[in-house]
Amino acid sequence: MNTVSLVGSVSRRAGGLFESVRRLHRELLAQNARTKFTTPVDEDITVQVLSLRDEFTEVDVGDWEPVSVHVFDGCAPKAFGFTPGLIPELLTLKPDLVHVHGLWQFTSVAALSWHRKTNRPYLISPHGMLDSWAIRNSRWKKTVGWLAYERSHLKSAACIRALCQAEADAIRDLGLVNPICIIPNGVELPDEAEEKRKAGNRESGKQLYPWNGVSLSKDMGNTDESLGYPLHDRKVLLYLGRIHPKKGLENLLKAWAKVQSSHDWLLIIAGWDQGGHERQLKRLANQLAVRWADCQSRPESESAVVFAGPQFGAAKDGWLKRCDAVILPSFSEGIPMAILEAWARAKPVLITPQCNLPEGFAAGAALCIDPEPEAIAAGLRQFFRLESWARKQMGLRGQALVSRRFAWPKIAADLRAVYYWMTGVGSKPDCVFIH
Repeated sequence: MNTVSLVGSVSRRAGGLFESVRRLHRELLAQNARTKFTTPVDEDITVQVLSLRDEFTEVDVGDWEPVSVHVFDGCAPKAFGFTPGLIPELLTLKPDLVHVHGLWQFTSVAALSWHRKTNRPYLISPHGMLDSWAIRNSRWKKTVGWLAYERSHLKSAACIRALCQAEADAIRDLGLVNPICIIPNGVELPDEAEEKRKAGNRESGKQLYPWNGVSLSKDMGNTDESLGYPLHDRKVLLYLGRIHPKKGLENLLKAWAKVQSSHDWLLIIAGWDQGGHERQLKRLANQLAVRWADCQSRPESESAVVFAGPQFGAAKDGWLKRCDAVILPSFSEGIPMAILEAWARAKPVLITPQCNLPEGFAAGAALCIDPEPEAIAAGLRQFFRLESWARKQMGLRGQALVSRRFAWPKIAADLRAVYYWMTGVGSKPDCVFIH
């Protein structure tokens, strides 16, 4: 079976999608040999990815190997990603099925056009872009996009993939009656990732902010020195992700101002600044009298918050090893990769219900916080009061959860079954729900 995936970006610019979509496609290829003669359908799946070029494409595209990636130069407007060559390339490649990752870009138009010309099916993975918060964000632009192309694109899909039941409900709330498959994101456990790294898999850690001249692109372990600056033996609460309003970081800072004087924890905000939101957070920290540092200043023992900048590859892994817990006070998520990666490292987490990981609460692997300042502050106080062994047990329960529920081989196998069903090769899998 010949499949083509459309992705807005194949670089770190895509945020969590860079990890989730890349690892999913690599696992799809890996399963060609693994599933041979072990399932009712043993047809190999070829995987090709079409994407737009951005400033980090050349640095990161090698991380997709052995997946074949075709990159195109887009035209203005940049956010829409108009790419004249995309539709002709789809027609040339003649896929049996197209998989669209993300919405509100020209990739939606391309998939719909290809479908109308060929009458072949496509699958859409919205990755949380249809929940209520996401729809309200930049509402007027999305209203135009909905009327111009996105409504038709969604309605014509043979199937829509939801990462969780909450996302499936959000899809139904929009009046969409397509079949929905519920397949979450996945994560590699540390031992698996290390074996792949040793086998020659590159990890890019080049966008760095070392305070003491240490290159974080080297895999240097998890000492404070390797992270680039001293932490003064303080416990580390890590936020890892885009610096964006939907992540709830303003409310996290307000909560941190309420609890910073009563604990020995340091808040690290590591992530990609989007739209200048980091500057807004720094101004807010000043207003709240929260001492902070960033890549331009060396953190001291009095610093309560450090803006560590974007971290990738070995640098990101170093933070996940060194931190004592991870927090995500988000207003809206699909399934956040940062939390799955934290659990894979046996780290306890504090997350909102909007992170769509209720199994984490059920398993005792996460502390639930609502995304308002008072609720976050209350959750922080509760977490800080826990004994170290209790926090460790919470992290170990998270690690057990991801190994059981979010391992890439199972997720890729479910997606393969959906592909076979969509193209008439296999029967409807259990993860597909018909309205």
